[in-house]
Amino acid sequence: MTTMTDVATAHERALVRRRRVEQARGVGRTLLLAAALVFFLAPVLWIAMTAFKTQREVFSFPPVFIPETIDLRHFRATLSGTGGRALRDSMIVATSATGLSLLVGVPAAYAISRFRIGGAHLPLWILSIRMFPPVVAAIPLFLLYRQIGLLDSYLGLTLAYLTFNVPFVVWMMKGFFDDLPRELEDAALVDGANRWQAFVRIALPLAVPGLVSTALLCFIFAWNEFLMALFLTRSNVITLPVALSSLVGGSQILWGQIGALAIVAIIPVVLIAILLQRYVVRGLTLGAVKG
Repeated sequence: MTTMTDVATAHERALVRRRRVEQARGVGRTLLLAAALVFFLAPVLWIAMTAFKTQREVFSFPPVFIPETIDLRHFRATLSGTGGRALRDSMIVATSATGLSLLVGVPAAYAISRFRIGGAHLPLWILSIRMFPPVVAAIPLFLLYRQIGLLDSYLGLTLAYLTFNVPFVVWMMKGFFDDLPRELEDAALVDGANRWQAFVRIALPLAVPGLVSTALLCFIFAWNEFLMALFLTRSNVITLPVALSSLVGGSQILWGQIGALAIVAIIPVVLIAILLQRYVVRGLTLGAVKG
C-alpha cells in the first residue's frame, strides 16, 4: 500500500528530473547560441584582424590569424585616399535619404492609419515597391538621370534611395500609428488643436520608438546599398560599398585595405545602433509588423 512518504519521495524525484531536464535544455541553448555567434562573427573577426596585418602576414601560409604587430598603414592608405571620400559621401547620402524618407513617409503613414486613404490594401501596394529588385529601377533611373543631369550627384543618389525607403517607412510607421489610441488625439482636437498639431504634439512623440527603429533600418539600407550607387555614380560621388569593390583589381586584391575600409564602414552603424538600442528594442517589439 502506497504511503504518504512514498508519494512525497516520488514527487521529489520528479522535481529533480524536471530540474535536470531544464538545466540540460539551458546548456543546450547556450551552446547553440555560442556556436551561432562564433559562426557569424568569425568572418568579421577575420577581416578585422586582416586590417592590422602586414602584407607578408596577409598572404602567408598557413594563415596567420593574430598579427604579430599592430600595423596601421592600411588605415592610413585607405582614409587618405578613396576611403576617406567614400566615408564622407556615404554619410551625406545615407543621412539625407533617411531624413527625406521620414519627412515624406511618416505623414503619409499617419494619413493612411487615421483616414484609411486608399482602402485596406494600399499599404501592401506601397510595400510591394520595396520588393522590386533594385536592378529593375537602376537602368531606367540611369537613363533618366543622364537626361536631366543628376548622374554622379548627391541629390540623384538620395532620390533613388527614396524609391525604396519611403514605402518601407510608410509600412512600418502605419503599424505604430495603428497601435496609438485615437482618444488622445480626439481630446486634443476637442481642446482646440488642429489635425496637424495633434499629429506633431501627440502622435509623433508617442511613436518615437518606431520612428527611431525605422530610421535606423533606412540608414542601414542606404549605407550598405551597392547596385544603385554603382549605376548612378562615377567620380564625384563614391559610397563605401563601391569604394570597397574598387579595391579588387584585375592583377591584385588589396586585402589589407579592404579589411581597414570594412571596419571603417561597420563602426558608424554599430555605434548608432548601440546609442539607440533602447528605442530600437522597444520599436521592433511593438506594432511595427501589423498590416
